[in-house]
Amino acid sequence: MQATSKSMPNPKTFAKSAKQPQSPNRRKFDLQAVLSNSEMQAALGSGVLMLIAWAVGGWSEILSVLLYVLSYALGGWMKAKEGVDTLIKERDLDVNLLMIAAALGAASIGYWNEGATLIFIFALSGALESYTMERSKKDISSLMALKPATALRIEKGTMNEVDIDQLAIGDLLLVRPGELIPADGKVCRGESSVDQASITGESVPVDKSAGHEVFAGTVNGEGPLYIEVTKSAENTLFAKIIKMVEEAEKEVPESQRFIKRLEAIYARVVVASTLALILLPPLLLDWSWSTTFYKAMVFLVVASPCALCSSIMPAMLSAISKSARRGILFKGGVHLENMARTSVVAFDKTGTLTEGSPQVTDFIAGGEYDRDELLAICASIENMSRHPLAEAIVRKAEDEYLVLRGVQETKSLTGWGIEGQIDGRQWRIGKTNILDTQTIQAPDAGLEYWRTLRQQLEGEGKTVSIILEGERIAGMIALQDTVRPQAEAAVRKLQRLGIKVAMLTGDRAATASVIAGKTGVDLVYSDLLPEDKVMHIKTLREQYGHVVMVGDGVNDAPALATATVGMGMGMKGSGAALEIADVVLMNDNIEEIAATISLARRTQKIVKQNMIFAAGVITVLILSNFLQGIPLPIGVVGHEGSTILVILNGLRLLR
Repeated sequence: MQATSKSMPNPKTFAKSAKQPQSPNRRKFDLQAVLSNSEMQAALGSGVLMLIAWAVGGWSEILSVLLYVLSYALGGWMKAKEGVDTLIKERDLDVNLLMIAAALGAASIGYWNEGATLIFIFALSGALESYTMERSKKDISSLMALKPATALRIEKGTMNEVDIDQLAIGDLLLVRPGELIPADGKVCRGESSVDQASITGESVPVDKSAGHEVFAGTVNGEGPLYIEVTKSAENTLFAKIIKMVEEAEKEVPESQRFIKRLEAIYARVVVASTLALILLPPLLLDWSWSTTFYKAMVFLVVASPCALCSSIMPAMLSAISKSARRGILFKGGVHLENMARTSVVAFDKTGTLTEGSPQVTDFIAGGEYDRDELLAICASIENMSRHPLAEAIVRKAEDEYLVLRGVQETKSLTGWGIEGQIDGRQWRIGKTNILDTQTIQAPDAGLEYWRTLRQQLEGEGKTVSIILEGERIAGMIALQDTVRPQAEAAVRKLQRLGIKVAMLTGDRAATASVIAGKTGVDLVYSDLLPEDKVMHIKTLREQYGHVVMVGDGVNDAPALATATVGMGMGMKGSGAALEIADVVLMNDNIEEIAATISLARRTQKIVKQNMIFAAGVITVLILSNFLQGIPLPIGVVGHEGSTILVILNGLRLLR
């Protein structure tokens, strides 16, 4: 291989010097990350200025007021800007304007320190909420930082560095140790371990060698890999994840939309009530102006819905972030909210509860045929097909080190099987329904023997094919999809949560019954077309309530769209299934589904705790202000303290 004009670093040296991007699941809580948040810096700066202003107030009132003004400006500028933007663009009031108005009102009657405290704690709670959002976005969309820009393409024995967009399917790439893998593909040559944490959430690098699949955005380990591109840049798994992240950032749960609508109405009520409290008591109750204005400012502080507004999104984003670190991507908080209400989880069978790659379990040759020779003939003919059953037969022959024959002519028999000619002899492999006709011959054992054998094998849940030489039965093949190792445990965990588990499959009832027995599912629906799966999902929703559908194939897409929450398999799932799914299992580990539902339920529990606590604090503070009267500092600490507490309660989910 010739060197290019670009200087090529030694792979070993490069591996030592290359800085591998940090995977989302390895990020830990870091005080420095909190302090680097610009809102947090402004809030802390505001607090420091407030303390200095209070300290110098005894000997220089002018300097103290000046420092308070700076504290107001530093802590309140961002919130004031948000409030004004809402007022101008949406012609609506929000909690930001209420808080700024309350702080300015306190300053206008000489309570500079109380107003500054209000600004400081309000800015602090806002910074904590922003940190939650940033942390969540980093945990999900840190993948974007892993997007490779260029690739090293091998063309006619030379290596050229090209942009990712210039790659085409079939291109051969060299990925050196420590580099990001630039495209989805298959390893042609080389052995290495690949860190797939950014895509699948796996904490341990996965060994890769010839024939193994690799993904764009993952990190090559200690050895060089030669990779053949299998997907264009816009169709890689990595590109699909980025699209999902963008959707997740736009999606808002129904509960948060309700709070936003409530906030707009509530803010108007609070402003109207505050104006009434300023104007009416001096006229009706003979209160002094200063007493009235003071109580009105306390009311404006304690009645503002800051804590209520912060009850939902920090908790939701923390849960989405935690899920992302485990390889589960939500396309938005609304799906997390819906998942908490799950009553039924419906699984597609093939590729979801099972591995999706059938294995030959039985190969029976007729009395006058040599078993190995017959298997080699079958594999030679099936080698012309890409059907999963055909590939299983070829794998069986390869595992037994049989030499494949040259096939003169092959033809697909639509709806039945395949035929081919080897050394002038005509062979057919296909469905066993031909046993029910009288046109074929079974000179040795008789038709009844093969029919009984078919019935026995199908009763074990196996897919059975017949082998014919001309019109004579030569043998029979039984294949079966293997159950995922974690399938039974996944079903049991869901059932322990009180969730019904259903299985939807296009396979025959006998096959479905065997898989159901091995996995322990509650409900089995077999012989289904895609439209039948949709019908059963609708029925399950009517009968039980919220349904999660888990699938990986194109034929699952309609059912995924019909379910309350559609969950797609990220590793082996089809593009259509991933597009339509609301949640994606990046590592295809169905055992994580129960844990995800538990996390969703815990999130909803925390949201309810937050909302009840926030509403309770607001009610107690309002009643205390009118029945007994509370100092403005107590109102500030009580109100803003409750806001910080609900945010911290939501942040617990990040642990």
